[in-house]
Amino acid sequence: MHMSIGGTLGSYPMTRESSGTSWQPDSAQHQGIHLMKDDWMLMLHGFAQIVYDDQGGKRGASKGYSANMFRFMGTRDLRRGTFAFRAMVSADPLTIGRNGYPLLLQTGETADGRTPLIDRQHPHDLFMEMAVSYSHSVNESTSVFAYFGLPGEPALGPPVYMHRFSGEEIPTAPITHHWLDSTHISFGVATVGVTRHAVKLEASLYNGREPDQYRYNFDPPRFDSYALRASYNPAPNWAFQASFGRLRSPEQLEPKVNQERATVSATYNRNWNGNQWQTMLAWGRNVNKPGHALNGVLLESTVALNDKHTLFGRLERVRKDELFLPGQPLAGTVFEVGEGSLGYIYDFYHGSHLKAGLGAMGSADVGPRSLKSAYGSTPLSALLFLRLKVE
Repeated sequence: MHMSIGGTLGSYPMTRESSGTSWQPDSAQHQGIHLMKDDWMLMLHGFAQIVYDDQGGKRGASKGYSANMFRFMGTRDLRRGTFAFRAMVSADPLTIGRNGYPLLLQTGETADGRTPLIDRQHPHDLFMEMAVSYSHSVNESTSVFAYFGLPGEPALGPPVYMHRFSGEEIPTAPITHHWLDSTHISFGVATVGVTRHAVKLEASLYNGREPDQYRYNFDPPRFDSYALRASYNPAPNWAFQASFGRLRSPEQLEPKVNQERATVSATYNRNWNGNQWQTMLAWGRNVNKPGHALNGVLLESTVALNDKHTLFGRLERVRKDELFLPGQPLAGTVFEVGEGSLGYIYDFYHGSHLKAGLGAMGSADVGPRSLKSAYGSTPLSALLFLRLKVE
């Protein structure tokens, strides 16, 4: 559904809004169930993927799991402003499990509070977002706003991968997730900002620590980190953002390491004859203090044709120093690694508010020669999945 309703943070189309307070191109579509109830506009959106994941190479593993997310949102226009709330939950802790799913070259967080997750993607928390916002109109083109979440998403990075069309159909997280959009579940976020026409400036105080291994509770809120972001949508098909943040002690297992993160992204979206194509190019840089300065680049693209066929691809290149456990000979060594993925989904069912599709994806991983003894030579991976989506 292509919404013509105004945005919750300013005088622009609601289609511009994505995860947290981030922006996507105005021409992007808001899928889900929409209804008006008295003075409220309500929206329900969600998806579930039932996946068989076979990661190849010497470190590969296989697993069946379900990744899922459901989001409920309400907005109400007031005399000079707009109030909104968002609630987003996931059954990942149950349907994926505490150890996550196999994903070569992925790093970040912990499953047990003692050892880091390596070559696995962590599950999301049960509560992914519980947030409210209020925007106040200064004049026809300018608004100021405030956003608070427990948890929520600070003003750092592009829209998170499951909320941008270029990435939401891809059944695995990017291996650059902790370089671009990993702060999307932060237990304690306060953001203020201003919008004017195509520009948004905002600043956040938030909890820099990643969620712990207890996925069903609320972590203690800390406002110990900050982020700044500038967003610019010069035309309906384009969205740009640049952001900088300081994360205090982001990793539970390295409490004395702080991090500075910078991101830049450009997103292009095009609609024609009921089809949609979106591409995003993003760069992220993590500077660990103490530690290394590490860059990551992501290019991903998805095209949906005739309400039946979806093709997607992702290319990534990133420098990582977490591919070996502490105490192992190569622990702390920086490796430049990459991954390329291609996939396809065929939607065989379209109901009034639900569509279902069968999909497949193949991936290849590359790295320096020094990693071949651990991973093998260009390990290949394959995923088969059933995707259900509320629309």
